[in-house]
Amino acid sequence: MSKLLTSFDSAIQQIEDGATIIVGGFGLSGIPEKLIIALRNKGVKDLTIVSNNCGVDDWGLGLLLENKQIKKMIASYVGENKLFEQQFLSGELEVELVPQGTLAERLRAGGAGIPAFYTATGVGTEVAKGKEHKEFDGRTYIMEKGIVGDFAFVKAWKADHFGNLVYRKTARNFNPVVATAGKVTIVEVEEIVGTGELDPDEIHTSGVYVQKVLVGNDYEKRIEKLTTANA
Repeated sequence: MSKLLTSFDSAIQQIEDGATIIVGGFGLSGIPEKLIIALRNKGVKDLTIVSNNCGVDDWGLGLLLENKQIKKMIASYVGENKLFEQQFLSGELEVELVPQGTLAERLRAGGAGIPAFYTATGVGTEVAKGKEHKEFDGRTYIMEKGIVGDFAFVKAWKADHFGNLVYRKTARNFNPVVATAGKVTIVEVEEIVGTGELDPDEIHTSGVYVQKVLVGNDYEKRIEKLTTANA
């Protein structure tokens, strides 16, 4: 059955206030920018957003911050967003900082049906406070819980009508684990191909994880930090 939809607004229609949404991307690379804009326009509030970072002040997830739609942010890096800092310091925004590798594994675990796991990352730091500690082979570990979102927003390069996905280069980043960790996974792509056109060996995410697919156009693909050198 085809999972292809034509309207971003209808794709997110069931998202309500208080939802937990996992969002793919790293910096501004591979972010589902059309879905984020549609969510901004819908205006739902009190969202918990799980993503590596929160975009920049005027793009990506920063648009949701600007619209004061995010109640809690679970992320590994927040240094590129002044508005994020302001809302956190003022008490408007709750923040859970997670080491980057731990965040990736929490998402992978959630997608695999694993409720929790132990890691040595963060032992002896603020990250470990309030978490179960356990010793294995003479080394201390802390327990981290898997993450499952009500929805997952994913950006891929190509897809077929069944939701099998191919990512392009560094835009692959967090998107594959995010795709597995949502109860409802919504994917925006740049190209739809016909049935059988994707070589099974090139598929990064199986369509079994995907509920909705949309084709976007006119992607901005902003460069987060442009560095040039004199010739």
